[in-house]
Amino acid sequence: MANFIDDANKKALEIMQNAQPTLVGMGVAKDVVPGMHKKLIMHAGPPITWEKMSGPLRGAVIGGLIYEGLAANPEEAEKLAASGEIEFDPCHHHQAVGPMAGVVTASMPVFIIENKAYGNFAYCTMNEGLGNVLRFGAYGEDVIKHLKWMEKTLYPVMKQTLEIYGPVDLKSMIAQAAQMGDEVHNRNKAATSLFIREIASSLVKTDASKEDQVAVFNFLNSNDHFFLNLSMPAAKSAMEPVGKVKHSTVVYTMARNGTEFGIRVAALGDRWFTGPAAIIDGLYFPGYSMDDANPDIGDSCITETYGIGGFAMATAPAIVQFVGGTPQDAVNYTTSMYEITLEESTAYKMPTMNFRGTPTGIDIRLVVETQILPVINTGIASKHAGVGQVGAGIVNPPMKCFTDALEAYVELLESEGMLG
Repeated sequence: MANFIDDANKKALEIMQNAQPTLVGMGVAKDVVPGMHKKLIMHAGPPITWEKMSGPLRGAVIGGLIYEGLAANPEEAEKLAASGEIEFDPCHHHQAVGPMAGVVTASMPVFIIENKAYGNFAYCTMNEGLGNVLRFGAYGEDVIKHLKWMEKTLYPVMKQTLEIYGPVDLKSMIAQAAQMGDEVHNRNKAATSLFIREIASSLVKTDASKEDQVAVFNFLNSNDHFFLNLSMPAAKSAMEPVGKVKHSTVVYTMARNGTEFGIRVAALGDRWFTGPAAIIDGLYFPGYSMDDANPDIGDSCITETYGIGGFAMATAPAIVQFVGGTPQDAVNYTTSMYEITLEESTAYKMPTMNFRGTPTGIDIRLVVETQILPVINTGIASKHAGVGQVGAGIVNPPMKCFTDALEAYVELLESEGMLG
């Protein structure tokens, strides 16, 4: 029996290993993201209703409605969000991903990533930087003003820069960054630097005024997380075709909406398996503690699904200063992930592990059998709308996601007469 499962998983891993995520340009969400419309708000994680949304996701929805001009103030936005007039849908249902709250609205500029090996696309907004930002649920005037600057100044400059430069090979950039101390989830210092270096001469060739060019350079330079919004859709574009592999037990989506954690498994298509999102153990900013934290939120664990992020922490020992623990802990996290994955990455190698490839291809059978859960490093949002980030740390999905998925997988095989 196991042969057809092994064959399916071999095919899934081949798709992951062969992926060629490439940044091919930019566009406005309503023009390029499949199914996007003025009254749709896309969010991180599995599906959720307004009633069940946590503080930061509600805050980001409020900010998104004000940004779109659909509401004049937070009160109006809340009323509209609860009215049933606004459609809420996961980014993942629209070939997109969003960090933390992950809110994407019609007017937001997005990166367009093409997986050149399979011809599928993925989309993600630009990273806003740290501090008081929409993705952590903040929606004050300064947040909206910054989003408008990103739309009116940053986006036209970046769009033209990429038109001049041409396609950017994100796979080789991530591979280089992984040898420079990044795991490209919570540490993107090297990748962001490589990206700026790569596009710099094209940026100065744009029609933008010198003042705008300087403002864009300053913003990119001050935002170590800028590349996160490229590593995420790169991982999404690599994982999306895996979701079509029949009988494969490989996880092709992990995502959180701040209330629930959800996974999707190749053999089981678009079906979500969810459990309660956990509170994150980590380092909190001064004045904050676990009592202030919202449960786990964001699509950024698509990086771990792809075998980078927390799975590659051994290559990013400095990350422990941000998420807690010691460099040895980082190595231990990575080492334990080989227990639940099927292969090692052929592209992403870790110098600290004697250039071993990162653990790639989470198998639900191995997770349930070993009782080892995927390790994710992540930012921590305040549970109160409008506050923003309060720390960063390490978190795991609930085991329930994997046991439920494995049960459903067995049921599927039984219904197909594959277990006889």
